[in-house]
Amino acid sequence: MDEKKIIAVVGATGAQGGGLSRAILNDKSGGFRVRALTRNAGSDKAKELEKLGAEVVAVDIDDVESLKKAFHGAHGVFCVTFFWEHFSPEKELAEAKNMAEAAKQAGVRHVIWSTLEDTRKWVPLGDNRMPTLMGKYKVPHFDAKGEANRLFTEIGLPTTFLLTSFYWENLIYFGMGPKKGPDGNLYITLPMGDKKLPGMAAEDIGKCAYGIFQKGREFIGKTVGIAGDHLTGARMAVALTKALGQEVRYNAVPPDVYRGFGFPGAEDLGNMFQFNRDFEHVFCGARNLDIARSLNPSMQTFDAWLANNKNRIPIEKEPLRASGE
Repeated sequence: MDEKKIIAVVGATGAQGGGLSRAILNDKSGGFRVRALTRNAGSDKAKELEKLGAEVVAVDIDDVESLKKAFHGAHGVFCVTFFWEHFSPEKELAEAKNMAEAAKQAGVRHVIWSTLEDTRKWVPLGDNRMPTLMGKYKVPHFDAKGEANRLFTEIGLPTTFLLTSFYWENLIYFGMGPKKGPDGNLYITLPMGDKKLPGMAAEDIGKCAYGIFQKGREFIGKTVGIAGDHLTGARMAVALTKALGQEVRYNAVPPDVYRGFGFPGAEDLGNMFQFNRDFEHVFCGARNLDIARSLNPSMQTFDAWLANNKNRIPIEKEPLRASGE
């Protein structure tokens, strides 16, 4: 047991970290073991990982010393932030800085940083095609992660930059599933036009990360983009229709309309989808399906994911009403 290399997993009870932790724990013959890092070591999810064989350690991501102790003796570290908990790009940058500094001081041999594009490289702040948010971002939950990449490279950390994709679980948890329109039909609503959106099952992100750690030094210093499928909204609607047994149509709205939906993060997500749409060749091109499957041979397609998860997707029974109705 002690001969196995330790992978310290930040956010081990979350979607990405949980997927990586389970991938390592399920591979009994693998050369790694899990140090599951979490704020709440007494949570049900943490206890579940412990039962599976993980070493669970409480960590404060805002405290470099806490992270340094948690990373001590680890061969690899998986670093991730969760923007939707606080909606603060500055907090993400601070967390990334703490993780990078702690990993450097702890002598970690391989870091995977779960990141996204800094969209300002393609859409400068002065570009009025999409609004600037929070004063200095176009897609805040993308831009801060992309900006944080340099925090790992500038201090010489052996890092793999993992570009993730749209979680299909958003159809379950984030209110993006089919909703009944005023005409009684079911719709999924995205501001993607006829362009393709890279997507994947959240658990497959962790499995890809495990594949990267298994490859040793092969992906150090490289950016690796992953997805399970590249799908248009219309193709997603066809798949949902088949899986759910009732017709689902694709409602392609303009990004401005999506930004105006008013839920927390609507502007950010509206800009994100517009970036994905307007720079489809960049965004899909960075997420090679063959590379992703080479890292995770069990990678699910959207159809396969739907077969396993269709009963978890909530269907809005009542027609949507405009605010004020």
